[in-house]
Amino acid sequence: MASEQQVIQGVDTEKLAAFAEHAAENPEAVQLGLSARSTYEGTAAHSLAAVDSYVLGGETIARDTREYTIPYGGWKEVLEAGGWVGPTDRLEPVEAALSALASCINVGITINAVANGVDIDHLETRVRTDFDPAVLFSLEDLGNADTVFENLTAEIEIESPDLDKDEVDEWARRAPVYTLVSLEQDVNLTVNTSAEVRADD
Repeated sequence: MASEQQVIQGVDTEKLAAFAEHAAENPEAVQLGLSARSTYEGTAAHSLAAVDSYVLGGETIARDTREYTIPYGGWKEVLEAGGWVGPTDRLEPVEAALSALASCINVGITINAVANGVDIDHLETRVRTDFDPAVLFSLEDLGNADTVFENLTAEIEIESPDLDKDEVDEWARRAPVYTLVSLEQDVNLTVNTSAEVRADD
């Protein structure tokens, strides 16, 4: 007799357990290759970012419904004070990074909650920081980049009948974006000039 499907927080727990077992036995099959691109739109600080295909276990997965675009810019009042002509509000990349961190902390908590049979009645994560733009505007040396952000905090508001604060804290720290921003990462930065780009064609 087939077992009855158990769905918690929108996830089939039997399938999740099977996926986790498969990932443990075949780690190369679940490795992800992720990318994004951003094209300058001709107004300082304005770019159109795009995210589409990704790689799963060495296979590229692409479909039209994954063609997400995000118009980035800045804060209207700040741009106006800085001399931008006819500025409008756009999502600022730092804000996007903060919202990604908050959302990814939710990912870490909820995936592990499902895996451990923990129900969540309410979950909201708020992330904030103080930002000094002096390095951005070349008012400070690049060597002072570690002073740009201060007081980065994440406040998790959660309601659960099986709440274990230490467990929730651990699950939050398992979030990939948390790892990206909290641990030292090397970014291999390559600058290609127009001549080099033409040579590749």
